[in-house]
Amino acid sequence: MVAGYPVLLVRNRKEFRALGSKCPHYGAPLSKGVLRGERLRCPWHGACFNIRTGDIEEYPALDCISCFKVTVEDGKVFITAKKKVLTLPAVTEHRQCPGLSSLVGVAALVCAETLRQEGFTGRIIMATNEKHVPYDKSKLSKVLPRNKAVSVDFQKQKVHFVDGSSQKYHQLLIATGSHSGFLKVPGAELQNVYTLQTPEESRKILELSTGKNLVIVGASFIGMEVAAFLSDKAGTISVVEREEFPYQHALGPQVGGVAMKMLQNKGVKFHMKTELCELKGKDGKVSHAFHMQTNIPNVFAAGDVVTFPVALLGGDSSSIRHQQVAEAHGHCAALNMLKRGKELHTVPYFWTTLLGKSIRYAGCGKGYTDTVVKGSLEQQKFLIFYIRDGHVTAAASLNCDPMVSLIAEVLYLGKQISKEEAE
Repeated sequence: MVAGYPVLLVRNRKEFRALGSKCPHYGAPLSKGVLRGERLRCPWHGACFNIRTGDIEEYPALDCISCFKVTVEDGKVFITAKKKVLTLPAVTEHRQCPGLSSLVGVAALVCAETLRQEGFTGRIIMATNEKHVPYDKSKLSKVLPRNKAVSVDFQKQKVHFVDGSSQKYHQLLIATGSHSGFLKVPGAELQNVYTLQTPEESRKILELSTGKNLVIVGASFIGMEVAAFLSDKAGTISVVEREEFPYQHALGPQVGGVAMKMLQNKGVKFHMKTELCELKGKDGKVSHAFHMQTNIPNVFAAGDVVTFPVALLGGDSSSIRHQQVAEAHGHCAALNMLKRGKELHTVPYFWTTLLGKSIRYAGCGKGYTDTVVKGSLEQQKFLIFYIRDGHVTAAASLNCDPMVSLIAEVLYLGKQISKEEAE
């Protein structure tokens, strides 16, 4: 404690570092994190910080952590800090830019901030058809609110908007994100049928569900979180899912089975292996955005809209729709707009919270053929490894922090964990 405020003191080799004690993302205690060299990884969501500078080295955090002066005299460690800095939950000075004021995805946000941080002084224009402000920061450059881009003339390097206007560009980042799937069955247009996509829809779903009968289509992250949140508010909840278990493809049947039992104990009913409709066709992805650069000169893509080579899959491409990955995309795209030749280097890190308990997941388990479970699924305290070609490509846990962060750090360093080592 320094002047009554918690400070994290780290001894790295023979040097001491004093840092803010909590992760600026959601306040996780960094004392329970994973330290490798000068890199400190958050135990909850995998954000990483440099203990020397406080700068972000891995997302999803958008702010840095404070660093304080440390001196050692006569075997005693002294920390010098301004009280004002001690009271700050996070530090934005390192970012060297004022931020944004527009509902654009985190890929675009991080891209713009990185461009400014790396010294780009030209004009940055962000076009969005949304109206909400999720980031309470001053304007970074110029924002075109609720102006939807409808086409791009790549030859003339010009973007055309729905209102008839256009904008010339030197380099373009496509970070449109993705939208929830819509039911294509008779009656999907009826009253009280909603897709969760906007704050208005979220409030409406809560309003209409309170004390009423609720049906949720889909048992992956969003559907399960909605079911958990409304389990003590709705009259009844029924979840309809085409697979046998929740999170079937993301976390597998073992973790999905645990999550399903948690919600069943709260009265949620599941109708598994029940398919309402079949959707066919292209998914609208921008394929193989290597270095976040497309096959069109000066056009980049980031976030949910892309598929990209995943090192953990031996370079096979995949689409990973999550905040931390999108932020890493935006950072990589910005550096390559500045001709830095930056390759994407990140370990996907997911989390979901059900009834106050958090399931954490790191890596990419796509195509896994085996699992190794440590702990007890029944007691809801476990660590599970996902195995592909004899090696761990992902891990998930419940009540086993900071194991997933530790495994994420091992995978980030390019080290392999064999199935035998996992066992």
